Amino acid sequence: MESFCKIFAACSKQTFRMSTLYTNTKIQMHKMDRRLEFSSVINEAEKVVGYPVSFLNMRVILNDEIANILSYTKKLIEMKHPLVQTFSNLVFQNEQKTFGLIVLLMSKVAGLSGNFPESEYDRATGNVKSSLTCWLIVNTFFVDILHSQRVIAEVVEMIKTGHLMHTSLSNIDASTKNVLDINFGNKLALLYGDYLLAISSSELARLKNHHVQEIISSACMDLVESEFFGLRDLQNNPIPSKPLPEQKHIKIPHEFGVESLKFEDVLGNMKAEWTLRNILGSGSLLAKCCQCSLILADHEVFVPKLAYIFGRNLALAWQASSEKVQIKEETFNLVSAPVMLHLQHDPSLYIEIEKGLSDQKKVNYDLIRKVVMSGPGLDKTDQLKREFSDAALNVLDNFSDSGSKTVLINIMKAL
Repeated sequence: MESFCKIFAACSKQTFRMSTLYTNTKIQMHKMDRRLEFSSVINEAEKVVGYPVSFLNMRVILNDEIANILSYTKKLIEMKHPLVQTFSNLVFQNEQKTFGLIVLLMSKVAGLSGNFPESEYDRATGNVKSSLTCWLIVNTFFVDILHSQRVIAEVVEMIKTGHLMHTSLSNIDASTKNVLDINFGNKLALLYGDYLLAISSSELARLKNHHVQEIISSACMDLVESEFFGLRDLQNNPIPSKPLPEQKHIKIPHEFGVESLKFEDVLGNMKAEWTLRNILGSGSLLAKCCQCSLILADHEVFVPKLAYIFGRNLALAWQASSEKVQIKEETFNLVSAPVMLHLQHDPSLYIEIEKGLSDQKKVNYDLIRKVVMSGPGLDKTDQLKREFSDAALNVLDNFSDSGSKTVLINIMKAL
């Protein structure tokens, strides 16, 4: 009888392992299919733009100054510094949001208003009307893009990447091991982020457009504010606010200028808190860069505002889509849409989440994942993504049909 129990226990254990392996394999295959679909859409978008936007980051990363930083990669890997994962995501483009590509596509969708000297057209995308051959290429495949608009596309990538570098810093306290190594990695992350922000500022200054500089500076201000928004744990990772007993519907207004967004009544209202956090964190940057790109094309005032609304809604839909995938992974963000929207339905889960305020290791992520995936959080995240996707699509209805518009629609469908 005892031997039978041992055999039964061993078989049960093996069955559980096989079941877990099967589930993990299905998840990985689904993620692979999704990445392949998304990659094909991005490749098509780059063909329409005529410029491989992945080079926007690589052109800076392969700069001699950055090469000196990358020479320390081996040491960073050995110390398992967060900067390594950031580099990995940038180089291999693991579903990174290609904001520069969106800015170029939006520029093509809107086109140019008025005549510009030939010297102002962007030669990198083949938009030069100096011969019959070039005229045929431009009018068959491309809509004109200005060099200044491509600069905005590069600037948005540099600012986004610099911000990612800065958020890769690891806080050091009394319990931290290998303090010198961690501090070394922090210095590299800080220097790299500062370098990218300095280059982006220099590129903006060369445009000699005060209005554009002011708007993009306000987007950088929003990025900074996002790091001080709401609660934080000891490693500066964001923690949701405690859900209010009554959840209010709060609409975050559009800010086309340089004023700060207001925080009143947002914290504790889960949907509004998630929305404002991600507008500050990425939505404002994409929105204002799309807006500035059309300002440089001399459009009437209402057209850049449409671009702002489109960029903001696309960024939020993109964020919701990526967070729905990340909740199934080993580590995920506690302020992701599935978690926060679940808290609307089940505030009791906050008891587990707030343990992270004192020590992140006290949080049972497996429990939170299990509870969220069995609740309404995932469905509500889908609804949230559709809400912002539909809002972005409605903006595109104001523009005439084109290949660039079709690609933008395909990108939103692939989210």
